[in-house]
Amino acid sequence: MALPKIDLPLMEIKQPSTGNIVKYRPFTVKEEKILLVAQEADDPAAEILAMKQIIGNCFYDLDVDETPMIDLEYFLLILRSSSVDNKIKFSVTDPDTEENTELEIDLNEVHVKFNDSHTDEIKINDRYSLFLKYPTIDAFIKIADMAPEDPLTTYNIMTSCLDKIAAEDEIEYFKDYTDKEIEQFMDDMPADTLNKILNFFETLPKLRHEIKYKNSNGKEQTFVVEGARSFFI
Repeated sequence: MALPKIDLPLMEIKQPSTGNIVKYRPFTVKEEKILLVAQEADDPAAEILAMKQIIGNCFYDLDVDETPMIDLEYFLLILRSSSVDNKIKFSVTDPDTEENTELEIDLNEVHVKFNDSHTDEIKINDRYSLFLKYPTIDAFIKIADMAPEDPLTTYNIMTSCLDKIAAEDEIEYFKDYTDKEIEQFMDDMPADTLNKILNFFETLPKLRHEIKYKNSNGKEQTFVVEGARSFFI
């Protein structure tokens, strides 16, 4: 006689970057173990890989490799909230009193924050516009393996998010070109275009949540949590 197979509920959620409805199931002990092992490793690349595996297991009809990282971070929080507990307790050191302060996050209150000035279209000149795409999980894995001080890190982040260049009568997709051709294209770009590309990254949607509390001196403080990794302190 075989052990029974436990049926899991199927739920729906809106994908932040597209507004599309996607289906998922809660994660199981198997996914919980994957997350715990990654957290114990204290390695950003390992945590990103664990996120990729967990969401790939739990979400249906979702191409994890092509899904923007901001969506995957949000999905991981939703999985944690619906599968384990929506409340996370942790302690921080108050900057004024230097005392440990106990705080609590309700994951159901955490949402992706959008910047009104954010745009994926960059005007190069009167004819051409450059379109960028949100970084994917594989781009973040490559970035995590690079030294932050490496000047190529910023360049690789930018080139991984190049989507297409378009005019009224033509569209060219960067995926159809070699790294060398893309490098030459980037080298020939007007200097002010670089600042516009950097602004795309500075204004990217992000998981952000503020927790207000009073310290032992009665002063109101605000603790800011950003990024999926921070929510699993």
